Amino acid sequence: MKRIEVVANTASGSVGPDAPRIAEQLLAEYGVSGVVHAPQPGELVDCLRTVIDSAPDAVLVLAGDGTARAAAEMAGPEGPLIAPLPGGTMNMLPRALYGDRDWQAAMKACLESGEARTISGGEVGGRLFFVAAILGSPALWATAREAAREGRFNIALARARRAFRNAFSGRLRFSLDGRPEIKAEALTLMCPLVSTALDAEERALEAAALDPSSALDVFRLGFNAARGHWREDPSVNAGRCRTGKIRAHGRIPAILDGEPARFDPEVSIRFRPKAFRALVPPDETAE
Repeated sequence: MKRIEVVANTASGSVGPDAPRIAEQLLAEYGVSGVVHAPQPGELVDCLRTVIDSAPDAVLVLAGDGTARAAAEMAGPEGPLIAPLPGGTMNMLPRALYGDRDWQAAMKACLESGEARTISGGEVGGRLFFVAAILGSPALWATAREAAREGRFNIALARARRAFRNAFSGRLRFSLDGRPEIKAEALTLMCPLVSTALDAEERALEAAALDPSSALDVFRLGFNAARGHWREDPSVNAGRCRTGKIRAHGRIPAILDGEPARFDPEVSIRFRPKAFRALVPPDETAE
């Protein structure tokens, strides 16, 4: 690779003000030509767009989950390689690609022996995800989490109360791969990158309809999930899909790779076999 660009959000999660300097040192250590950008939070998306449009060999993104997802979506399958380094709190996509490495170790591994790997994903209403999506009322808890993370605790409490009030009141109706329509409290879609039920090269999403009907069901589902047995829970109906349609009485709350989103009352989903190209060390897979 002749040119690598680095975009660092110093205000994100575990990045910090020294990250640009450390990234520059690592580029110099490995003899790689590149520029480290440290835009202000409000300039982050425009900076990413400019960097990706300049067509470097690779873009290393040191930021949170939302920025990692956005960079991969911008690059697409024909753009530069993307290395979403772990710089946020959940680090869903970085963890799937680099395991438990911190951002410096992941960057070193990419510079030492990184290679291109095509990553599949899913699409909801035109927006991509590469790890997992949750659609339905449980996604409302994400907005409470975001407010708490930002220190807006009064807003977090209000959103948590709203999420509790809306639990079990906004069921989804969906049809997957043309099968008969069913109802559920939520629909979870997992990509081959992380699903233990799918082969890494499988051309489909794992779909799980979650339909707990009471607080006791929610507790049981959480207990089974903690033990890794959530697929066997009686409130879960799991399978595979490539396309689907979802509808609800109002706008549909969602979480895409850890970030909250909202969609129109009717939305389509589909599997994307070639979503973007990642820069990863050889044979790295999510554990």
